[in-house]
Amino acid sequence: MNKVARIDPFEKYFRVISYLVAVCGLAALFAAGAIGVALFAVFILITLLAWKLEDTRWQISERFGVAIILVAIPLFILDWRFRLTGFGGREMLAAASLAKLILFLLAIKLLQRKTDRDWVFIYLISFFQILLAAGISISPLYFISLMAFLLLTASAIIAFEIRKTSGEVHKKRVENLGKKGKSRLPASISLGGFKLPNTAVLLIAMTAVFAVPLFFVLPRVGGAGVTGGFSDMTRITGFSESVTLGTIGRLQQNNEVVMRVRIDRNDNPDLRRLYWRGVALDRFENNTWSRSNTRYREPFSKTVGNRFVVDFARREGLLTVQTVYLEPLNSSVLFAMPRAIVIRSSANEISKDAEGGFSMYPASYDRTSYTVYSDTYLPPAEELRRDNSEYPGNTYKYLSVSPGIDPRIGQLANQWIRDEKAMTRYDIAKAVEKHLQNDFGYTLEMKAGGEDPLSDFLFNVREGHCEYFATAMAVMLRTQGIATRVVNGFQQGEYNETAGVYVVRQRNAHSWVEVFFPGSETWVPFDPTPFAGQNPDANTGGFFGTISSYMEALETFWIQYFVTYDDQEQRSLFRSVRDNLSDYRDTGASWLHSAQSALTRWWQAVRGDQGFWTSAKAIGIGTGVLLGGGILVILTVWASRRIRKWGLWKRFAGWFRPGDKAVIVGFYARLQEVLEERGS
Repeated sequence: MNKVARIDPFEKYFRVISYLVAVCGLAALFAAGAIGVALFAVFILITLLAWKLEDTRWQISERFGVAIILVAIPLFILDWRFRLTGFGGREMLAAASLAKLILFLLAIKLLQRKTDRDWVFIYLISFFQILLAAGISISPLYFISLMAFLLLTASAIIAFEIRKTSGEVHKKRVENLGKKGKSRLPASISLGGFKLPNTAVLLIAMTAVFAVPLFFVLPRVGGAGVTGGFSDMTRITGFSESVTLGTIGRLQQNNEVVMRVRIDRNDNPDLRRLYWRGVALDRFENNTWSRSNTRYREPFSKTVGNRFVVDFARREGLLTVQTVYLEPLNSSVLFAMPRAIVIRSSANEISKDAEGGFSMYPASYDRTSYTVYSDTYLPPAEELRRDNSEYPGNTYKYLSVSPGIDPRIGQLANQWIRDEKAMTRYDIAKAVEKHLQNDFGYTLEMKAGGEDPLSDFLFNVREGHCEYFATAMAVMLRTQGIATRVVNGFQQGEYNETAGVYVVRQRNAHSWVEVFFPGSETWVPFDPTPFAGQNPDANTGGFFGTISSYMEALETFWIQYFVTYDDQEQRSLFRSVRDNLSDYRDTGASWLHSAQSALTRWWQAVRGDQGFWTSAKAIGIGTGVLLGGGILVILTVWASRRIRKWGLWKRFAGWFRPGDKAVIVGFYARLQEVLEERGS
């Protein structure tokens, strides 16, 4: 260990830089999501151990390291084939398995005794880590790790070349010890002035040439979504494609981002509260909300500009345009403000279910983006109060009540209606909404239960979450002959002013009620959840809140301009490149054609096709062009000779080339020997 303590400062610098290159590749894989926190921590510990074991007898020999690798490779193949371990990124089995194999090779190289060839191997492994991360990157941290890799690798290669050259100089001096005359340095050292910068520039260029195209060409992959990864005992608040009351457990309040939504256009001045509608549920049986018609799907074909026309606008000039950047979900549901009339997406097909919910096909479990044009017009309250039209025959399912419903629920609704002196459908709905908001408490603890959790909520517990409030209002209104359904989706989320988007998280999942008014054929939303459960804006103030806001904005910009760069945009890029190349080709062909035409006209004039004077003029022009070209060639040759005679090329090259590296390194080696002789 004393040898480690007396390590040369330059050697220590070289090792630190080289280890940082290895860690930088690891950080790129971690930022891209190819490895998890556990594997990241394990490799950091291995790196620290390898550093401690440098120049000790505990380092692995090269032969033993090769043997370990040969034994381990089949195990990695089995791990990839049968998913034996749980390490790795989410839903990226192949990338995660490859990342683990690369990291294993790197760990072996770090732990063994290292020659110059081994250090080069470490740099190459880190380079391949960067390439792998480029194809699966979903985080702006990848860009940071890439920049760090370029800087550190250039520094490491320069240090490597200086270290190698110094060793060769020392070896040469030992070989020539006792001989007369000046020792000649190896040829490779005398080229060092060009070798160091060229090697660093070459590596940076290779990284840019390979990593950048991979980043833009390969589609992004993502992780598990909001609806997955939770057991029956712990669920996500609000959003699911069915709702069961009375589930034992505690609702999960999770800060994971579900989507980011940018409002590109809003023509509705009355639009204040925003809801991102997912699915609507019309049947309530056995304490469960579900869709009665799961087979109906109305498909829509793609039109010009990747647009799907899914409905029509009822009133001109009240469109709200949203661009949604959706995180990976275990669902094909598209979230949008009601009522969507046009959806612009790269999906092959979009369909609408019987309750107005939209899904994309094929289902994308990766990050995706789409734009929705919504008709957000709602009839004014006075018009809704005048709506006493009879319900059509196809709305019976929105009026049905389970035979075993507690009669007290209808009686409580009647009492609230009398208290508010409500006479119309709209006023009845507002009365029930008001009492649920004001007379009950909001909690995430699932206290209501038993055989009839809805009655337990209304008459005993009097506390619940959004699903209980939405269910209570929908059932109460049905007892009064008013058509209702429950909607699952998300509240608007937090508005990030820096990025100009609404950041919607899992804790913003929500349930509310839609009431049907037949006169205008409009489903009007009502939200009976108390205001404690309505958290449209949950930004944290202060310094940390500001930092969090800027980080979220950075993430949003990254996702907007890089992560959601899908195959449709890739094809658009390729078409643009192809069109530009075609334009350049056409321009060149046009220029050549023009030159050929001009030369043909000149020759016709020289032949005298247009008369004597025209021929004489053409001959004069040709002679002038030839003389001018000859003079230009003579001047160029004369200037080139003068420049070579004055040595200007050597002076110019000297500005960009360091001095004689051989002399410098040789002086450095001799200085080391002198200091060693004096005990320094």
